[in-house]
Amino acid sequence: MPRATTATFHSDAVRHNLGEVRRRAPGSRVMAMVKADGYGHGLERVVRALPDADAFGVASLEDVARIRALGLAQPVLLLSGFDAAEDLAQLRQLRADSVIHHASQLEMLEQCDGGAPIRCWLKVDSGMHRLGFAPADVRDAHARLAALPQVAEIVLMTHFASSDEFAASGTRNCDQTRRQLRTFAEATAGLPGARSLANSTAVLGWPQAHADWVRPGGALYGMSVVAGRPGPEFGLRPAMTFSARLIAVNRIARGERIGYSATWECPEDMPVGVAAAGYGDGYPRHAPSGTPVLVNGRQAATVGRVSMDLMAIDLRTQPDARPGDPVVLWGEGLPVDTVAAAAGTIGYQLTCGIAGRVRRREG
Repeated sequence: MPRATTATFHSDAVRHNLGEVRRRAPGSRVMAMVKADGYGHGLERVVRALPDADAFGVASLEDVARIRALGLAQPVLLLSGFDAAEDLAQLRQLRADSVIHHASQLEMLEQCDGGAPIRCWLKVDSGMHRLGFAPADVRDAHARLAALPQVAEIVLMTHFASSDEFAASGTRNCDQTRRQLRTFAEATAGLPGARSLANSTAVLGWPQAHADWVRPGGALYGMSVVAGRPGPEFGLRPAMTFSARLIAVNRIARGERIGYSATWECPEDMPVGVAAAGYGDGYPRHAPSGTPVLVNGRQAATVGRVSMDLMAIDLRTQPDARPGDPVVLWGEGLPVDTVAAAAGTIGYQLTCGIAGRVRRREG
């Protein structure tokens, strides 16, 4: 019998979440971020579920090829752009767009031997300081691109560092987002071309950033990185259910300790379940005791350290639980954001980290 640890993809949830993005940004076209194998949900599954997306964003040319193999004709944007001059021929063959974020890419374009023109997304470093042209260099870069017959169209874009902190919260990082909005507007004032600024959290909390294109990632999968506010609070539905089953229920005496390094002590005689899932499946090893799970659809909590293949669960709220009962590690009723917060990370990392041995299915 195969191991019961399973990641179930919900295509209806992804479509619902796309609809929620469109509702929030009705004047914008939507580029669905499907990098990192669709945030761990499976690139092909996600793309097939989103035939109405206006475009897709990926991190590699290989991902562009996987999308084109499905027969979809939407624009696909290579988010870090091409790395070498020889990439340009493949970009054209795959009819891919490219981000232009560095002078070296401009030089490669200027030196290439023509060919079909490429739509270029000129990236402005408005304050995140990761990729992009400094504001003072944007007009020169735009002029150089506009002069090239190899360039079909120029879209102006940037990326926010702290858009998960909304203006209503009054936190200081909201000032950073305001500065980035102002910097981008000043650097691109008067330049022709569509604009794209908003990632998922800017779609949710910064409507002034919606512009011509929005680029949701986690929101499409039902996730939020807004502290204390999981995806369902924004009308989003989880696109993944990560589940396992109990393989044992043991009666453990008061004072006995559970798991590696004996980090958790039973406060009373109590039932402890063991689920066949662990960090070898992608569950976070550093999730502390008390991290929620659902057993038979009702909340319980982990106890002790997560092992490679197993985890222990406090079953005092469910004394009738039995081996074979279902355990939801995250999914409907238990947002991955909640589990991630307990583990000190974000839901994106958890869904991207599902191991290859986990069974995948659609539901």
